[in-house]
Amino acid sequence: MHGYLAVALLALVLMHASTAASMVWLWWRSPTFNHGFLVLPVAGWLIWRQRASLRDVARQPWPPGLLLLAMLGAVWLLADVANVPVLQQYCLILMGIATVATIQGRALTAAIAFPLCYTLLAVPFGEVLMPALIDFTASFTVALLRLMGIPVFHENNFISLPTGNWSVADACSGLRYLIASVALGMLYAAVNYRSTRKRLTFIAVSLALPILANGLRACMVVLIGHWTDMRLATGVDHLIYGWLFFGVVMALLFWCGIRWRDAESQSLRPCAPPTANAPAACFARIAIAAMTVCAIWPPLAAYILRTPVDTAPPPQLALAAPPPPWRAGPMRPGDWQMLHQGQPQRISHNYSDGQRSVSLQLTWYRHQREGAELLTQVQRTAVSGAPQWEEVSATQRTIVIAGRRLAVRQSVQQAASDKLLVWRWYRQSGDQAASPHVLKLMLAKAKLTGGNDGGAEVILASSYDERPAAAEAAMRDLLSAMLPAIEQGLRHVER
Repeated sequence: MHGYLAVALLALVLMHASTAASMVWLWWRSPTFNHGFLVLPVAGWLIWRQRASLRDVARQPWPPGLLLLAMLGAVWLLADVANVPVLQQYCLILMGIATVATIQGRALTAAIAFPLCYTLLAVPFGEVLMPALIDFTASFTVALLRLMGIPVFHENNFISLPTGNWSVADACSGLRYLIASVALGMLYAAVNYRSTRKRLTFIAVSLALPILANGLRACMVVLIGHWTDMRLATGVDHLIYGWLFFGVVMALLFWCGIRWRDAESQSLRPCAPPTANAPAACFARIAIAAMTVCAIWPPLAAYILRTPVDTAPPPQLALAAPPPPWRAGPMRPGDWQMLHQGQPQRISHNYSDGQRSVSLQLTWYRHQREGAELLTQVQRTAVSGAPQWEEVSATQRTIVIAGRRLAVRQSVQQAASDKLLVWRWYRQSGDQAASPHVLKLMLAKAKLTGGNDGGAEVILASSYDERPAAAEAAMRDLLSAMLPAIEQGLRHVER
C-alpha cells in the first residue's frame, strides 16, 4: 500500500520536475527560504511520531480525490501558462496531499492532516508581504521614537534623526523572522499540543509576535546608533543584534507555550476504530488512475506554450519626434531605468522643454515566454558610484489626459535624497492594464486561445524634491504631447 503511494508521489514530482526544481532553486539561492530543505523531512518525522496510532487507521482509496487532482492540475496549467511560479508550486504541494488522500483514504489523511499542512511551508512564499512589513516597521519605529521624545522625520521607509539617517531596507522588513517563526511555531505546536484550538492559537501568536518584535528590534537598533553617535549598529552588527533578539523572543515564546503542553500519552490513542484495509488491487488501480490524471497537464502546457514560428521579420518599434517645446535626448548613466530580460525592442529618451525633464521608456516583446516577459523580475547589481534606486511606495490611480481616462501604476523610486515619480501601464493585444495581475490574466487568455502574446510597457518618470506635484504636471504635459505617437508606434508593431 505504501509502495503504491510512493510510486505515485515520485511520478508526480517527475512529471512536474520544472516546478519542483524552481522551489529547490529558491531554497538554495535565498537565505529567506533555506528552511525549505527541512520542511519535507520534518513533516515525515511528524508522521513517523504517530506510527503507533496510525496502525489502527483503515486504508481505503478515495475515488472522488481524482476529481480534486484534476481541478488542481487545471489550476497548475493556468499558472504555468500565465507564468505564476508560486501558484504552480502550491498546486504541486496540494496535488501531493490530494494524492495521499486519493490512494490512502480520508481517514489516514485526517489523522496526518497537520504534517500534511506543514508541507505547504516548502513553497517559497512571502516576498509579496515585504512592502507592508517595511511600512509597518518604519511606522512602528517612528511612533516609539516620538513617544520617547526624540525628534524624527519620516518619509516612506526613510527615517531621519538629528544624529543620522536610517532606511528600512528589505533585510530589515522582518520577513525572515516571520517565516522562521511560523515554521518553528507550527513544529512546536505539532509536537506539544493535540488540541486543534491550542495549535491554531500558538500558530497565530507565532505569526503576530515576530512582526511586533521586528518593530522593537528596529527601534532598538536606531536607538543604539542614536545614543552612540552612529558608532554602533550601523553595519552588519545590527543584523547580528536582530537575530540575537529574535532568538530571545522565540525562547520566551516556547517557554510560555510549554505551560499548556498536552500529555504525550494523548498522541498514542488510536485515531479511528480499527477496520479492514482495502485489497491491494484497489490501491494499484487508484494509484494508476491518479498518475494518469496528473500526467495530462504538463504535455498540454508544453503544447500551449510552444514558441510560435515567425517567418517574417519583426516590425520595428518607432516613436515620432515630440512636438515643440519638447526635445528628446539620450538617457544618462545613472538614470533610473526598468530592466527586462530577453531581447525586447526598447526606446528610452529624456524629454526636456527647457525647464523640466521627463523620461519616457517604451518596451515591446513580440512574443512573451518564461524568462522573457514584461513582468519577469530582473536582479539589479550594485555599481560603484551609481545611484541605488529602490521602490518605496506604489499605488494604482486613474489620470485624465486630453479627455481620456488612463489607468496607471504610480510609484516612487528613491536613491538617497533623489526621488522619482513614476507612471507605468501595460498593453496586451491592444488592451491596456495598470495591474500586473490583470496583465497575467490577459497573457494567459492570449496563450490559451492562440491570440497575440506580444506585450508592451510604457513608463514615464520625473524627479522632484519635496512635492511630487511639479513632476506630475511635467509628466501630464509630456504625455498629452506624446500619447498619440505612443499609440501609433504600438499599433504598428501589434499588426
